[in-house]
Amino acid sequence: MNKRKEEIVGTPFNVKIGINPISWMNDDLPSLGGETPLEVALSEGAQIGYRGFELGNKFPKEPEALRAVLGKYQLECVSGWYSGRLASRSAEEEIDAVGPHLRLLAANGSKVMVYGEVADAIQGAPVPLYQRPRFTSEAAWQAYADKLTTFARYTLSHGVRLSYHHHMGAYVETPADVDKLMALTGPEVGLLFDSGHITFAGGDPLAVLQKHIARISHVHCKDVRPSVVKLARNRDWSFLQAVINGAFTVPGDGAINFGALLQVLYHHGYAGWLVVEAEQDPAVAPSYRYADMGYRHLAALVSAIENGTLQEAA
Repeated sequence: MNKRKEEIVGTPFNVKIGINPISWMNDDLPSLGGETPLEVALSEGAQIGYRGFELGNKFPKEPEALRAVLGKYQLECVSGWYSGRLASRSAEEEIDAVGPHLRLLAANGSKVMVYGEVADAIQGAPVPLYQRPRFTSEAAWQAYADKLTTFARYTLSHGVRLSYHHHMGAYVETPADVDKLMALTGPEVGLLFDSGHITFAGGDPLAVLQKHIARISHVHCKDVRPSVVKLARNRDWSFLQAVINGAFTVPGDGAINFGALLQVLYHHGYAGWLVVEAEQDPAVAPSYRYADMGYRHLAALVSAIENGTLQEAA
């Protein structure tokens, strides 16, 4: 055992494992689990061992009501997706629009807000992924970054850090896009690292995580099935076609080495949530079974990293 390993063995890994309700019900494609009551997801998630949930469309929008429904299952409010439109409107307009959502998160103890840019995005449209929007000039990139920094400064003043979600079908999709955004924005802008999206976008998730570890404020743990991702590219599928056909799955069921990713987070002192978020059809990938699989995989890795036994555990 080398000195570096001796120094960290036994040090707690200050993370909590949460989940997104998308394993049970998909907001973008209601036909996937749309009939499933919210209470089923919450009760099953709590039974599996998850500490908290990210929000979805079926959650209450009022702070007290949300606190009550989560409290019934002793769950925490991890965060919640915010559909931002800074690519097409001003920071001031975005600040006006975010008020109710920001208050909902802050009142329920969330420290991060998932920011997804939906202006011109095609993630929910029946068009090929290559038709996604792009910033075509340095001036456009800088203008967007400046607005994002201003907006992030505002949310941070309310105790909630903006965590930017690079996403298939949006302006910021590829590793190069992430590099550009991080270079142009201020430190107020946190990065949501999504292992599945960055892999689908052609990136090496470990390399991207290592490069931007200082800005990582939230983590989505999503695995991929490379054969399906390849088909999605070769056949010009839309994002939702890729989802329906199984491009994503839970940690431990695909090709991504989560042990390596979690070690990087651990060594750099990441303290926050690890969120299982894997868009799948519950009719094909039963919600409870796959949510349980993802939780067990991450929990075993966290334990092995803390004990210095990751190689043996893996």
